[in-house]
Amino acid sequence: MDVDIDHYNVLGLPSGEEGAKLTEKEISKAYKLKALELHPDKRPDDPNAHANFQKLKSSYEILKDEKARKLFDDLLRVKRERYVRASQKDAKRQKMVSDLEERERAAFAPDPAARAREEEDRITRKLKEEIARIRAMHANKRAPAASALKKETAGVTKEGASNVDREKMLKVSWDKGGEDYTSERLKELFSRFGEVEDVVISSSKKKRSALVQMATIEAAIAAMGTVSGNLSNPLLIVPVKPATATELSSVQQSAESARLNNLVGTGYKAYEDSVLEKLQKAAAAKNQK
Repeated sequence: MDVDIDHYNVLGLPSGEEGAKLTEKEISKAYKLKALELHPDKRPDDPNAHANFQKLKSSYEILKDEKARKLFDDLLRVKRERYVRASQKDAKRQKMVSDLEERERAAFAPDPAARAREEEDRITRKLKEEIARIRAMHANKRAPAASALKKETAGVTKEGASNVDREKMLKVSWDKGGEDYTSERLKELFSRFGEVEDVVISSSKKKRSALVQMATIEAAIAAMGTVSGNLSNPLLIVPVKPATATELSSVQQSAESARLNNLVGTGYKAYEDSVLEKLQKAAAAKNQK
């Protein structure tokens, strides 16, 4: 329809407010130039040449008619105003939507301070876990020899350590290739001479060794030279700090007294009871067979 066509554009002229200011002479000149360009005789191979030329003539007829041109200019003005209002309305609508979305994001967004605290707590928790893991890893990888050396140094050579404690400590060594000794086995062997407070085992390429701490100096002296362990892999026992002559004499007297007690009195009575108990057990086992 003619009302939907921009007649200024058909003639190659500017439209809108600028087109409304054009004179009739300018419109006629534009039509003549455009007619020479679109005349069907100039476009024999164009099937739309006739229709385009008729469209050009129709637009020129409207624009050269004063009343029709004024109505057409008013129509273009109304369309422009409607377009501006729609654009402004769309802009306002878009701003309203944008503001609403921004408020929703702000309402549901976490508090920056709370988020910072959560991040700090998370990092602190992770750091504690890593510290615990590293400590456990080093504890598992710590060599027994290093542990023994640490305890030996702490118990024997540490500044201010008691000489009495050192005199109660024995250093025991044996070959690594033979029958091995555990802490429990060493404690069992040395407990015959008195209470054993601690046993720490260390290891090297060819030898294994241990520190045995007795409860008393007398027990430590009594154990030296007497405990041999297994014959296939005997123990070598030396004191960490040799006892004094007075202590050796006291222990020897105690040992002699113990030997005499085993021969007479309560010691001999205990021996008789032990023999009698063994005979009774042997007789009972024979009867069961």
